[in-house]
Amino acid sequence: MGDKSPKSNQKKSSQKQAKASSSNQKKNAAVAAKQAAGKKK
Repeated sequence: MGDKSPKSNQKKSSQKQAKASSSNQKKNAAVAAKQAAGKKK
């Protein structure tokens, strides 16, 4: 269970980064959409 091998730690950190980057992309997309909607008016 508590695998402390470098390989498992690397996998966990890469999954965390992927999760963070995907949420950041969603935030940026939402901001861009709001800005585009604001420009249209």
